[in-house]
Amino acid sequence: MRFLSATAISRFRSSASSNHLVGFLRSSSSAAAAASTATDAFLSHPASSYGGGGDGKQRWRLFSLPRVLLPIALAASASFLSLDLRHSYALCDPLLDQQYGGMERTEICKEIPKVFFDELRNILQDGMTVDYDERYFHGKPQNSFHKSVNVPDVVVYPRSQDDVQKIIIACNKYKVPIVPYGGATSIEGHTLAPNGGNIKALHIEDMDVVVEPGIGWMELNEYLKPYGLFFPLDPGPGATIGGMCATRCSGSLAVRYGTMRDNVINLQVVLGNGDVVKTAARARKSAAGYDLTRLMIGSEGTLGVITEVTLRLQKLPQHSVVAMCNFPTIKEAADVAIATMLSGIQVSRVELLDEVMMQAINIANGKKLPEVPTLMFEFIGTEAYAREQTLIVQKIVSEHNGSDFVFVEDPDAKTELWKIRKEALWACFAMAPNFEAMITDVCVPLSKLADCISKSKLILDESPLLCTVIAHAGDGNFHTLVLFDPEQEEQKREAERLNHFMVHTALSMEGTCTGEHGVGTGKMKYLEEELGMGALMTMKRIKTVLDPNSIMNPGKIIPPHVCI
Repeated sequence: MRFLSATAISRFRSSASSNHLVGFLRSSSSAAAAASTATDAFLSHPASSYGGGGDGKQRWRLFSLPRVLLPIALAASASFLSLDLRHSYALCDPLLDQQYGGMERTEICKEIPKVFFDELRNILQDGMTVDYDERYFHGKPQNSFHKSVNVPDVVVYPRSQDDVQKIIIACNKYKVPIVPYGGATSIEGHTLAPNGGNIKALHIEDMDVVVEPGIGWMELNEYLKPYGLFFPLDPGPGATIGGMCATRCSGSLAVRYGTMRDNVINLQVVLGNGDVVKTAARARKSAAGYDLTRLMIGSEGTLGVITEVTLRLQKLPQHSVVAMCNFPTIKEAADVAIATMLSGIQVSRVELLDEVMMQAINIANGKKLPEVPTLMFEFIGTEAYAREQTLIVQKIVSEHNGSDFVFVEDPDAKTELWKIRKEALWACFAMAPNFEAMITDVCVPLSKLADCISKSKLILDESPLLCTVIAHAGDGNFHTLVLFDPEQEEQKREAERLNHFMVHTALSMEGTCTGEHGVGTGKMKYLEEELGMGALMTMKRIKTVLDPNSIMNPGKIIPPHVCI
Protein backbone atom coordinates (compact mmCIF):
# COMPACT_ATOMS: atom_id res chain seq x y z
CA MET A 1 0.00 0.00 0.00
CA ARG A 2 1.37 3.43 -0.91
CA PHE A 3 0.47 6.78 0.56
CA LEU A 4 1.06 10.32 -0.55
CA SER A 5 4.15 11.92 0.93
CA ALA A 6 7.32 13.86 0.38
CA THR A 7 10.53 14.24 2.23
CA ALA A 8 13.12 16.95 2.42
CA ILE A 9 16.16 16.72 4.57
CA SER A 10 18.32 19.38 6.08
CA ARG A 11 21.87 19.40 7.16
CA PHE A 12 23.85 22.36 8.39
CA ARG A 13 27.43 23.28 8.17
CA SER A 14 29.10 26.57 8.92
CA SER A 15 28.95 29.18 6.21
CA ALA A 16 32.67 28.63 5.81
CA SER A 17 32.03 25.00 4.98
CA SER A 18 28.51 24.06 3.87
CA ASN A 19 25.26 23.87 5.76
CA HIS A 20 22.79 21.61 4.08
CA LEU A 21 19.34 20.19 4.13
CA VAL A 22 18.80 16.89 2.48
CA GLY A 23 15.62 16.55 0.46
CA PHE A 24 14.44 13.13 -0.46
CA LEU A 25 12.68 13.38 -3.77
CA ARG A 26 12.27 10.26 -5.74
CA SER A 27 9.98 8.30 -7.98
CA SER A 28 8.12 5.21 -6.91
CA SER A 29 10.29 2.90 -8.98
CA SER A 30 13.71 1.56 -8.09
CA ALA A 31 16.36 3.69 -6.42
CA ALA A 32 18.51 3.74 -9.53
CA ALA A 33 15.62 4.77 -11.74
CA ALA A 34 14.65 7.41 -9.24
CA ALA A 35 18.15 8.78 -9.26
CA SER A 36 18.14 9.00 -13.03
CA THR A 37 14.68 10.56 -13.19
CA ALA A 38 15.48 13.14 -10.57
CA THR A 39 18.78 14.08 -12.18
CA ASP A 40 17.30 14.38 -15.66
CA ALA A 41 14.48 16.53 -14.38
CA PHE A 42 16.82 18.90 -12.58
CA LEU A 43 19.15 19.25 -15.51
CA SER A 44 16.24 19.84 -17.91
CA HIS A 45 15.25 23.08 -16.21
CA PRO A 46 16.22 25.99 -18.47
CA ALA A 47 17.29 28.34 -15.69
CA SER A 48 19.57 26.15 -13.65
CA SER A 49 21.10 22.74 -13.26
CA TYR A 50 19.55 22.66 -9.80
CA GLY A 51 15.82 22.61 -9.28
CA GLY A 52 12.79 20.97 -10.78
CA GLY A 53 10.72 21.47 -13.86
CA GLY A 54 11.85 20.71 -17.37
CA ASP A 55 9.21 21.78 -19.87
CA GLY A 56 6.60 22.29 -17.20
CA LYS A 57 5.22 18.80 -17.77
CA GLN A 58 7.82 17.05 -15.65
CA ARG A 59 6.19 15.60 -12.52
CA TRP A 60 8.07 15.01 -9.34
CA ARG A 61 7.55 12.12 -7.04
CA LEU A 62 8.81 12.27 -3.50
CA PHE A 63 9.14 9.37 -1.26
CA SER A 64 10.06 9.33 2.31
CA LEU A 65 13.66 8.90 3.22
CA PRO A 66 14.55 5.49 4.48
CA ARG A 67 14.31 6.19 8.09
CA VAL A 68 17.63 4.67 8.76
CA LEU A 69 20.20 7.32 8.47
CA LEU A 70 21.91 6.98 11.71
CA PRO A 71 22.49 9.04 13.90
CA ILE A 72 21.99 12.91 13.39
CA ALA A 73 20.83 15.83 11.35
CA LEU A 74 18.55 16.70 8.54
CA ALA A 75 18.68 13.08 7.46
CA ALA A 76 17.21 10.19 9.28
CA SER A 77 18.25 6.90 10.62
CA ALA A 78 15.60 4.32 11.05
CA SER A 79 13.69 1.56 9.43
CA PHE A 80 10.72 2.16 7.22
CA LEU A 81 7.28 3.06 8.34
CA SER A 82 4.07 3.11 6.33
CA LEU A 83 2.75 6.59 6.98
CA ASP A 84 -0.44 8.24 5.74
CA LEU A 85 0.46 11.84 4.98
CA ARG A 86 -2.96 12.99 3.83
CA HIS A 87 -4.47 16.07 5.46
CA SER A 88 -5.96 14.07 8.33
CA TYR A 89 -2.62 12.77 9.53
CA ALA A 90 -1.86 15.68 11.85
CA LEU A 91 -4.54 14.43 14.24
CA CYS A 92 -4.38 10.73 13.53
CA ASP A 93 -2.26 8.47 11.36
CA PRO A 94 -4.61 5.72 10.13
CA LEU A 95 -2.55 3.11 8.33
CA LEU A 96 -3.18 0.16 6.12
CA ASP A 97 -0.66 -2.64 6.42
CA GLN A 98 1.08 -0.64 9.13
CA GLN A 99 4.61 -1.72 10.01
CA TYR A 100 7.28 -0.02 12.01
CA GLY A 101 10.55 -1.01 13.59
CA GLY A 102 12.76 -3.77 12.26
CA MET A 103 13.73 -3.83 8.61
CA GLU A 104 10.45 -3.41 6.71
CA ARG A 105 10.21 -1.09 3.73
CA THR A 106 7.74 1.63 2.91
CA GLU A 107 7.43 3.78 -0.18
CA ILE A 108 5.48 7.01 0.11
CA CYS A 109 4.87 9.00 -3.04
CA LYS A 110 3.37 12.37 -3.84
CA GLU A 111 3.22 14.69 -6.79
CA ILE A 112 5.31 17.80 -5.98
CA PRO A 113 4.64 21.03 -7.87
CA LYS A 114 7.43 22.63 -9.91
CA VAL A 115 6.93 25.90 -8.02
CA PHE A 116 8.24 24.25 -4.84
CA PHE A 117 11.60 23.60 -6.48
CA ASP A 118 11.64 27.09 -7.94
CA GLU A 119 11.21 28.48 -4.42
CA LEU A 120 14.03 26.32 -3.09
CA ARG A 121 16.29 27.44 -5.93
CA ASN A 122 15.49 31.09 -5.22
CA ILE A 123 16.43 30.58 -1.57
CA LEU A 124 19.60 28.55 -2.12
CA GLN A 125 20.85 29.53 -5.58
CA ASP A 126 23.45 26.81 -6.24
CA GLY A 127 23.10 25.34 -2.76
CA MET A 128 21.37 22.20 -4.05
CA THR A 129 22.79 19.05 -5.56
CA VAL A 130 21.53 15.94 -7.28
CA ASP A 131 24.96 14.32 -7.45
CA TYR A 132 24.34 10.61 -6.93
CA ASP A 133 27.30 10.00 -4.64
CA GLU A 134 26.29 12.87 -2.39
CA ARG A 135 22.67 11.72 -2.29
CA TYR A 136 23.68 8.12 -1.67
CA PHE A 137 25.90 9.18 1.22
CA HIS A 138 23.01 10.97 2.92
CA GLY A 139 20.63 8.09 2.37
CA LYS A 140 22.95 5.32 3.51
CA PRO A 141 22.92 4.09 7.11
CA GLN A 142 26.27 3.58 8.80
CA ASN A 143 25.79 1.09 11.60
CA SER A 144 22.05 0.72 11.99
CA PHE A 145 20.03 -2.47 12.02
CA HIS A 146 17.21 -0.47 10.42
CA LYS A 147 18.07 -0.41 6.75
CA SER A 148 17.55 2.16 4.04
CA VAL A 149 16.40 1.04 0.62
CA ASN A 150 16.02 4.50 -0.90
CA VAL A 151 18.44 7.14 -2.09
CA PRO A 152 17.52 10.81 -1.56
CA ASP A 153 17.18 12.81 -4.75
CA VAL A 154 18.05 16.26 -3.47
CA VAL A 155 20.55 17.56 -0.94
CA VAL A 156 20.26 21.23 -0.05
CA TYR A 157 22.81 23.37 1.78
CA PRO A 158 21.46 26.26 3.85
CA ARG A 159 24.14 28.76 4.86
CA SER A 160 22.34 30.42 7.75
CA GLN A 161 19.40 30.21 10.12
CA ASP A 162 17.55 32.51 7.71
CA ASP A 163 17.99 29.94 4.93
CA VAL A 164 16.68 27.22 7.22
CA GLN A 165 13.67 29.31 8.13
CA LYS A 166 12.81 29.99 4.50
CA ILE A 167 13.24 26.34 3.54
CA ILE A 168 10.95 25.23 6.35
CA ILE A 169 8.32 27.82 5.41
CA ALA A 170 8.38 26.53 1.82
CA CYS A 171 8.20 22.90 2.96
CA ASN A 172 5.32 23.71 5.29
CA LYS A 173 3.49 25.51 2.49
CA TYR A 174 3.71 22.47 0.21
CA LYS A 175 3.59 19.91 3.05
CA VAL A 176 7.01 18.46 2.27
CA PRO A 177 8.46 16.60 5.28
CA ILE A 178 11.88 17.66 6.56
CA VAL A 179 14.53 15.43 8.07
CA PRO A 180 17.58 17.13 9.65
CA TYR A 181 20.92 15.40 9.05
CA GLY A 182 23.99 15.69 11.22
CA GLY A 183 26.80 13.27 12.05
CA ALA A 184 24.89 10.12 11.01
CA THR A 185 25.92 8.18 14.10
CA SER A 186 22.55 7.36 15.65
CA ILE A 187 21.32 3.80 15.98
CA GLU A 188 17.53 3.56 16.05
CA GLY A 189 16.67 5.09 12.71
CA HIS A 190 16.05 8.69 13.65
CA THR A 191 16.59 12.04 12.20
CA LEU A 192 18.85 14.02 14.30
CA ALA A 193 19.78 17.66 14.34
CA PRO A 194 21.19 19.96 11.68
CA ASN A 195 24.85 20.14 11.03
CA GLY A 196 26.41 23.48 11.85
CA GLY A 197 30.09 23.81 12.54
CA ASN A 198 31.00 27.18 14.03
CA ILE A 199 31.73 28.14 17.61
CA LYS A 200 29.82 31.40 17.92
CA ALA A 201 30.84 32.55 21.41
CA LEU A 202 32.91 31.22 24.32
CA HIS A 203 32.25 32.67 27.78
CA ILE A 204 35.17 31.46 29.86
CA GLU A 205 34.13 33.05 33.15
CA ASP A 206 30.57 31.73 32.75
CA MET A 207 31.84 28.32 31.65
CA ASP A 208 29.51 28.09 28.66
CA VAL A 209 29.82 28.11 24.89
CA VAL A 210 27.41 28.94 22.04
CA VAL A 211 27.78 26.71 18.98
CA GLU A 212 26.11 25.79 15.73
CA PRO A 213 24.61 22.30 15.83
CA GLY A 214 26.91 20.65 13.30
CA ILE A 215 30.10 20.90 15.30
CA GLY A 216 31.33 17.58 16.65
CA TRP A 217 31.87 17.11 20.38
CA MET A 218 35.45 16.00 19.73
CA GLU A 219 36.21 19.10 17.65
CA LEU A 220 34.64 21.26 20.34
CA ASN A 221 36.78 19.75 23.07
CA GLU A 222 39.94 20.28 21.02
CA TYR A 223 39.00 23.95 20.81
CA LEU A 224 38.25 24.21 24.54
CA LYS A 225 41.35 22.38 25.80
CA PRO A 226 43.71 25.41 25.83
CA TYR A 227 41.19 27.21 28.08
CA GLY A 228 41.17 24.38 30.62
CA LEU A 229 37.53 23.54 29.81
CA PHE A 230 35.68 20.67 28.20
CA PHE A 231 32.19 19.52 27.26
CA PRO A 232 31.63 16.34 29.29
CA LEU A 233 29.45 14.16 27.06
CA ASP A 234 31.24 11.55 24.97
CA PRO A 235 29.01 9.49 22.65
CA GLY A 236 30.41 7.77 19.57
CA PRO A 237 33.13 9.46 17.55
CA GLY A 238 31.62 11.62 14.83
CA ALA A 239 28.52 12.65 16.78
CA THR A 240 27.55 16.30 16.41
CA ILE A 241 26.09 18.59 19.06
CA GLY A 242 22.80 19.00 17.19
CA GLY A 243 22.28 15.27 16.88
CA MET A 244 23.27 14.78 20.50
CA CYS A 245 20.52 17.23 21.47
CA ALA A 246 18.03 15.55 19.17
CA THR A 247 18.54 12.10 20.70
CA ARG A 248 19.15 13.24 24.29
CA CYS A 249 22.40 11.31 24.22
CA SER A 250 24.81 10.68 27.04
CA GLY A 251 27.89 8.42 27.02
CA SER A 252 30.36 7.02 29.50
CA LEU A 253 30.73 10.28 31.48
CA ALA A 254 26.99 10.63 32.14
CA VAL A 255 27.37 8.82 35.46
CA ARG A 256 29.14 11.95 36.77
CA TYR A 257 27.98 14.83 34.57
CA GLY A 258 24.49 13.81 33.50
CA THR A 259 23.00 13.48 30.01
CA MET A 260 22.45 16.05 27.27
CA ARG A 261 19.38 17.44 29.02
CA ASP A 262 21.59 18.40 32.00
CA ASN A 263 24.26 20.11 29.92
CA VAL A 264 22.29 22.32 27.52
CA ILE A 265 21.41 25.83 28.74
CA ASN A 266 19.29 26.91 25.78
CA LEU A 267 18.53 26.30 22.12
CA GLN A 268 17.45 28.23 19.06
CA VAL A 269 14.96 26.20 17.03
CA VAL A 270 13.09 26.79 13.77
CA LEU A 271 9.63 25.26 14.20
CA GLY A 272 7.56 23.58 11.49
CA ASN A 273 5.79 26.81 10.56
CA GLY A 274 9.06 28.73 10.23
CA ASP A 275 8.94 30.52 13.60
CA VAL A 276 12.31 30.92 15.31
CA VAL A 277 12.23 30.23 19.05
CA LYS A 278 14.90 30.75 21.70
CA THR A 279 14.04 28.36 24.50
CA ALA A 280 15.68 30.10 27.50
CA ALA A 281 18.11 32.79 28.65
CA ARG A 282 21.82 32.09 29.19
CA ALA A 283 21.55 32.00 32.97
CA ARG A 284 22.61 28.70 34.55
CA LYS A 285 19.16 28.20 35.99
CA SER A 286 15.73 29.70 35.40
CA ALA A 287 12.18 29.18 36.63
CA ALA A 288 10.65 31.31 33.85
CA GLY A 289 7.87 29.58 31.95
CA TYR A 290 7.71 26.09 30.48
CA ASP A 291 11.00 24.27 30.02
CA LEU A 292 11.09 24.41 26.23
CA THR A 293 14.76 23.45 26.16
CA ARG A 294 14.06 20.01 27.61
CA LEU A 295 11.03 19.64 25.35
CA MET A 296 13.24 19.97 22.29
CA ILE A 297 16.08 17.82 23.62
CA GLY A 298 15.24 14.27 22.65
CA SER A 299 12.55 15.28 20.14
CA GLU A 300 14.60 13.74 17.28
CA GLY A 301 13.82 16.47 14.78
CA THR A 302 10.05 15.96 15.09
CA LEU A 303 9.29 19.42 16.54
CA GLY A 304 11.80 21.68 14.82
CA VAL A 305 15.30 22.18 13.45
CA ILE A 306 17.98 23.17 15.97
CA THR A 307 20.14 26.02 14.70
CA GLU A 308 22.05 27.11 17.83
CA VAL A 309 23.00 25.47 21.14
CA THR A 310 24.37 26.97 24.36
CA LEU A 311 26.28 24.35 26.36
CA ARG A 312 27.37 24.12 29.98
CA LEU A 313 31.11 23.44 30.30
CA GLN A 314 33.29 21.83 32.98
CA LYS A 315 36.86 22.34 34.13
CA LEU A 316 39.34 19.78 32.89
CA PRO A 317 40.15 17.39 35.75
CA GLN A 318 43.36 18.10 37.59
CA HIS A 319 44.26 14.42 37.77
CA SER A 320 42.73 11.10 36.76
CA VAL A 321 43.31 7.40 37.32
CA VAL A 322 42.02 4.60 35.09
CA ALA A 323 41.55 1.11 36.55
CA MET A 324 40.57 -2.31 35.22
CA CYS A 325 39.59 -5.56 36.95
CA ASN A 326 38.18 -8.96 36.03
CA PHE A 327 35.35 -11.18 37.30
CA PRO A 328 34.24 -14.81 36.87
CA THR A 329 30.68 -13.78 35.90
CA ILE A 330 28.97 -10.74 34.46
CA LYS A 331 26.63 -10.59 37.47
CA GLU A 332 29.55 -10.18 39.86
CA ALA A 333 30.94 -7.39 37.69
CA ALA A 334 27.55 -5.64 37.70
CA ASP A 335 27.29 -6.10 41.47
CA VAL A 336 30.60 -4.26 41.93
CA ALA A 337 29.40 -1.38 39.75
CA ILE A 338 26.30 -1.07 41.94
CA ALA A 339 28.33 -1.33 45.17
CA THR A 340 30.71 1.36 43.93
CA MET A 341 27.85 3.76 43.29
CA LEU A 342 26.29 3.01 46.68
CA SER A 343 29.62 3.71 48.39
CA GLY A 344 29.25 7.41 47.54
CA ILE A 345 32.40 7.58 45.40
CA GLN A 346 31.91 10.04 42.54
CA VAL A 347 33.41 8.00 39.74
CA SER A 348 33.50 9.63 36.33
CA ARG A 349 33.21 6.35 34.40
CA VAL A 350 32.14 2.77 35.17
CA GLU A 351 32.15 0.61 32.04
CA LEU A 352 31.37 -3.12 31.87
CA LEU A 353 32.48 -5.37 29.01
CA ASP A 354 31.57 -9.04 28.73
CA GLU A 355 33.98 -11.85 27.78
CA VAL A 356 32.94 -11.81 24.10
CA MET A 357 33.67 -8.10 23.85
CA MET A 358 37.07 -8.64 25.46
CA GLN A 359 37.79 -11.33 22.88
CA ALA A 360 36.84 -8.92 20.09
CA ILE A 361 39.13 -6.25 21.54
CA ASN A 362 42.04 -8.68 21.63
CA ILE A 363 41.47 -9.72 18.02
CA ALA A 364 41.12 -6.17 16.73
CA ASN A 365 43.97 -4.62 18.72
CA GLY A 366 46.44 -7.47 19.05
CA LYS A 367 46.04 -7.45 22.83
CA LYS A 368 46.22 -10.30 25.32
CA LEU A 369 43.72 -9.06 27.88
CA PRO A 370 41.87 -11.67 29.97
CA GLU A 371 38.74 -12.74 28.08
CA VAL A 372 36.40 -12.54 31.06
CA PRO A 373 33.82 -9.97 32.23
CA THR A 374 35.74 -6.75 32.88
CA LEU A 375 35.09 -3.43 34.59
CA MET A 376 36.82 -0.19 33.66
CA PHE A 377 36.80 2.80 36.04
CA GLU A 378 37.94 6.39 35.86
CA PHE A 379 38.50 8.49 38.99
CA ILE A 380 39.14 12.24 38.83
CA GLY A 381 40.03 15.09 41.20
CA THR A 382 43.25 16.01 42.93
CA GLU A 383 46.02 13.44 42.72
CA ALA A 384 45.47 12.40 46.34
CA TYR A 385 41.68 12.19 46.00
CA ALA A 386 41.79 10.16 42.78
CA ARG A 387 44.18 7.66 44.33
CA GLU A 388 42.07 7.43 47.48
CA GLN A 389 39.00 6.59 45.36
CA THR A 390 41.02 3.97 43.50
CA LEU A 391 42.01 2.18 46.70
CA ILE A 392 38.44 2.18 48.02
CA VAL A 393 37.14 0.59 44.84
CA GLN A 394 39.98 -1.91 44.84
CA LYS A 395 38.76 -3.08 48.26
CA ILE A 396 35.16 -3.34 46.96
CA VAL A 397 36.38 -5.43 44.02
CA SER A 398 38.24 -7.83 46.31
CA GLU A 399 35.06 -8.34 48.35
CA HIS A 400 33.10 -9.40 45.24
CA ASN A 401 35.38 -12.08 43.82
CA GLY A 402 37.20 -9.66 41.51
CA SER A 403 40.82 -10.09 40.45
CA ASP A 404 43.69 -8.54 38.50
CA PHE A 405 42.92 -5.01 39.69
CA VAL A 406 45.34 -2.70 37.89
CA PHE A 407 45.39 1.07 37.46
CA VAL A 408 47.34 3.56 35.37
CA GLU A 409 48.05 7.28 35.67
CA ASP A 410 50.31 7.83 32.66
CA PRO A 411 48.43 9.95 30.09
CA ASP A 412 49.35 7.75 27.12
CA ALA A 413 48.36 4.57 28.95
CA LYS A 414 45.00 6.08 29.95
CA THR A 415 44.33 7.21 26.39
CA GLU A 416 45.10 3.74 25.07
CA LEU A 417 42.68 2.07 27.49
CA TRP A 418 39.80 4.40 26.65
CA LYS A 419 40.59 4.14 22.96
CA ILE A 420 39.97 0.39 23.23
CA ARG A 421 36.60 1.06 24.84
CA LYS A 422 35.57 3.74 22.33
CA GLU A 423 36.39 1.51 19.36
CA ALA A 424 34.51 -1.51 20.69
CA LEU A 425 32.03 -1.44 17.78
CA TRP A 426 34.78 -1.74 15.20
CA ALA A 427 36.41 -4.46 17.27
CA CYS A 428 33.23 -6.52 17.01
CA PHE A 429 33.18 -6.19 13.24
CA ALA A 430 36.75 -7.51 13.20
CA MET A 431 35.38 -10.81 14.53
CA ALA A 432 32.93 -11.08 11.63
CA PRO A 433 34.03 -8.69 8.85
CA ASN A 434 31.18 -9.45 6.44
CA PHE A 435 28.39 -9.29 9.00
CA GLU A 436 26.09 -6.46 10.01
CA ALA A 437 25.08 -5.48 13.53
CA MET A 438 21.87 -4.97 15.43
CA ILE A 439 22.84 -2.48 18.15
CA THR A 440 20.38 -1.85 20.94
CA ASP A 441 20.32 -0.45 24.45
CA VAL A 442 18.07 -0.54 27.50
CA CYS A 443 18.31 1.05 30.93
CA VAL A 444 16.98 -0.10 34.31
CA PRO A 445 17.06 1.21 37.88
CA LEU A 446 20.57 0.66 39.21
CA SER A 447 19.50 -2.02 41.69
CA LYS A 448 18.06 -4.08 38.80
CA LEU A 449 21.15 -3.90 36.56
CA ALA A 450 22.81 -7.17 37.61
CA ASP A 451 19.55 -9.11 37.25
CA CYS A 452 18.68 -7.56 33.88
CA ILE A 453 22.13 -8.17 32.39
CA SER A 454 22.25 -11.73 33.74
CA LYS A 455 18.86 -12.67 32.27
CA SER A 456 19.70 -11.07 28.95
CA LYS A 457 23.11 -12.72 28.85
CA LEU A 458 21.60 -16.18 29.27
CA ILE A 459 19.47 -15.70 26.16
CA LEU A 460 22.30 -14.09 24.22
CA ASP A 461 24.68 -16.94 25.01
CA GLU A 462 22.11 -19.50 23.90
CA SER A 463 21.64 -17.78 20.55
CA PRO A 464 23.54 -19.04 17.50
CA LEU A 465 24.46 -15.41 16.71
CA LEU A 466 27.58 -13.66 17.92
CA CYS A 467 26.50 -11.28 20.71
CA THR A 468 28.49 -8.86 22.86
CA VAL A 469 27.49 -6.78 25.88
CA ILE A 470 28.88 -3.43 26.95
CA ALA A 471 27.41 -1.22 29.67
CA HIS A 472 27.55 2.20 31.24
CA ALA A 473 27.17 0.29 34.46
CA GLY A 474 27.15 3.28 36.78
CA ASP A 475 23.71 4.42 35.57
CA GLY A 476 22.06 1.10 34.73
CA ASN A 477 22.43 1.43 30.94
CA PHE A 478 23.71 -1.45 28.84
CA HIS A 479 24.10 -2.19 25.14
CA THR A 480 24.04 -5.35 23.11
CA LEU A 481 25.62 -5.75 19.71
CA VAL A 482 24.32 -8.73 17.73
CA LEU A 483 26.20 -9.67 14.56
CA PHE A 484 24.31 -11.41 11.76
CA ASP A 485 24.66 -12.36 8.13
CA PRO A 486 22.50 -9.86 6.18
CA GLU A 487 21.82 -12.52 3.54
CA GLN A 488 20.20 -14.85 6.07
CA GLU A 489 16.61 -13.88 6.94
CA GLU A 490 16.47 -16.25 9.89
CA GLN A 491 19.47 -14.50 11.42
CA LYS A 492 17.78 -11.11 11.04
CA ARG A 493 14.69 -12.47 12.75
CA GLU A 494 16.82 -13.92 15.53
CA ALA A 495 18.49 -10.53 16.07
CA GLU A 496 15.06 -8.91 16.35
CA ARG A 497 13.95 -11.62 18.80
CA LEU A 498 16.94 -10.92 21.05
CA ASN A 499 16.26 -7.20 20.96
CA HIS A 500 12.61 -7.82 21.83
CA PHE A 501 13.58 -10.02 24.78
CA MET A 502 16.01 -7.44 26.17
CA VAL A 503 13.50 -4.61 25.92
CA HIS A 504 10.70 -6.53 27.61
CA THR A 505 13.06 -7.72 30.33
CA ALA A 506 14.00 -4.10 31.04
CA LEU A 507 10.37 -2.94 30.95
CA SER A 508 9.39 -5.67 33.42
CA MET A 509 11.94 -4.16 35.83
CA GLU A 510 10.57 -0.59 35.55
CA GLY A 511 13.24 0.25 33.01
CA THR A 512 13.16 1.89 29.59
CA CYS A 513 13.44 0.57 26.04
CA THR A 514 16.29 3.01 25.39
CA GLY A 515 18.70 4.72 27.74
CA GLU A 516 20.52 6.86 25.21
CA HIS A 517 20.06 5.70 21.59
CA GLY A 518 16.61 7.25 21.31
CA VAL A 519 13.36 6.01 19.77
CA GLY A 520 13.43 6.72 16.03
CA THR A 521 11.32 3.99 14.49
CA GLY A 522 13.22 1.08 15.99
CA LYS A 523 11.89 1.51 19.54
CA MET A 524 8.58 3.17 18.68
CA LYS A 525 6.60 -0.05 19.09
CA TYR A 526 7.55 -0.27 22.78
CA LEU A 527 6.48 3.21 23.86
CA GLU A 528 2.84 2.43 24.61
CA GLU A 529 3.85 -0.35 26.98
CA GLU A 530 6.47 1.84 28.66
CA LEU A 531 4.68 5.19 28.86
CA GLY A 532 0.98 4.47 28.38
CA MET A 533 -1.48 5.93 25.91
CA GLY A 534 -2.03 9.06 28.01
CA ALA A 535 1.61 10.12 27.63
CA LEU A 536 1.61 9.32 23.91
CA MET A 537 -1.54 11.35 23.33
CA THR A 538 0.04 14.28 25.16
CA MET A 539 3.07 14.01 22.88
CA LYS A 540 0.76 13.87 19.86
CA ARG A 541 -1.01 17.05 20.96
CA ILE A 542 2.31 18.86 21.35
CA LYS A 543 3.43 17.64 17.93
CA THR A 544 0.16 18.73 16.32
CA VAL A 545 0.36 22.24 17.78
CA LEU A 546 4.03 22.87 16.92
CA ASP A 547 3.99 21.06 13.59
CA PRO A 548 0.37 21.01 12.31
CA ASN A 549 1.31 19.73 8.86
CA SER A 550 3.61 17.07 10.32
CA ILE A 551 6.52 18.00 8.07
CA MET A 552 9.18 17.63 10.78
CA ASN A 553 10.66 14.15 10.50
CA PRO A 554 7.29 12.40 10.32
CA GLY A 555 6.88 8.82 11.43
CA LYS A 556 9.27 8.98 14.36
CA ILE A 557 8.73 8.55 18.11
CA ILE A 558 4.91 8.64 18.19
CA PRO A 559 3.28 5.41 16.94
CA PRO A 560 0.96 6.15 13.98
CA HIS A 561 -2.08 4.64 15.68
CA VAL A 562 -2.05 7.35 18.38
CA CYS A 563 -5.02 9.66 17.71
CA ILE A 564 -6.41 12.80 19.34
